[in-house]
Amino acid sequence: MQLTGIHHLTAITADAPANKRFYTDTLGLRLVKKTVNQDDTSAYHLFYADGEATPGTDLTFFDWPVAPERRGTHSISRTGLRVSGEEALNYWAARLNDLGVSAEPARTVDGRATIDFEDPEGQRFRLVDDGGAGDAHPWALGPVPAAHQIRGLGPITISVPKLEPTDDVLTRVLNMKQERQYASPDGQGDVHVYRMGEGGPAAELHVAVQPDLPIARQGAGAVHHVAFRTPDIQAIRDWAARLSEFRIPSSGEVERYYFRSLYFREPGGNLFEIATDGPGFTADEPLEHLGERLALPPFLEGRRASIEANLKPLG
Repeated sequence: MQLTGIHHLTAITADAPANKRFYTDTLGLRLVKKTVNQDDTSAYHLFYADGEATPGTDLTFFDWPVAPERRGTHSISRTGLRVSGEEALNYWAARLNDLGVSAEPARTVDGRATIDFEDPEGQRFRLVDDGGAGDAHPWALGPVPAAHQIRGLGPITISVPKLEPTDDVLTRVLNMKQERQYASPDGQGDVHVYRMGEGGPAAELHVAVQPDLPIARQGAGAVHHVAFRTPDIQAIRDWAARLSEFRIPSSGEVERYYFRSLYFREPGGNLFEIATDGPGFTADEPLEHLGERLALPPFLEGRRASIEANLKPLG
């Protein structure tokens, strides 16, 4: 059994309208699904992705009225966003500066050219030159030239106080391979690189071992969970059985309409999800009109009027 890469990453915003402006106007991502948190329908769940809403490109947000996060360990600490080539990184350095987004100078991290920056609520990102590996699906109507658009997620960095328990789950249960390690660019511990499937930045989890940091508290600007890719429903059921075999508590199979999922926590306290590649976001909207209206799964459709009445306009 093999996970094939990063599926999506879900974070927290306390300002959905501003969040939409930043991720579509500044980062040039496409809003591919405007829906609600299925467990809390008072909150938007916004999905941004590439032009074709491809698995592995989804950056999603719950809109909750919460205080900013307190940074620390036991957290998903940095989100990689893949771009292709030095020219793309130069483009982004200039674009972020022109739009007033504070960004670090370009540097090499784990052998790849990168630029670190934060969104307006403090979520930490790293633009990573992926060397043009794999397919790209630009958004033709986006504000960023196709050659320089964000191609997808990865790698994702988590922070834990101790490596061994997390390593045990990643390698023995999830069948990831530890490939190498490097010193954290901020000088806070070593980072261990784990590969899923064929590897590469779209299929890597980086584990920073940082015992001296305080315990993080989630809030606006924090990451809620990271999801890994698996092909289909049978694979989800196989993973649920495998977690049970290792006596790791999980949610079991959950129907999210756009994909099937299961959730569990690794020993470092971070919430992991395994999600299927399909059926995808065109299950209820045509590709050319994704994200234009509030989309609700069938079991919530009968409550549309009351749900829409409780949501703020996105603008």
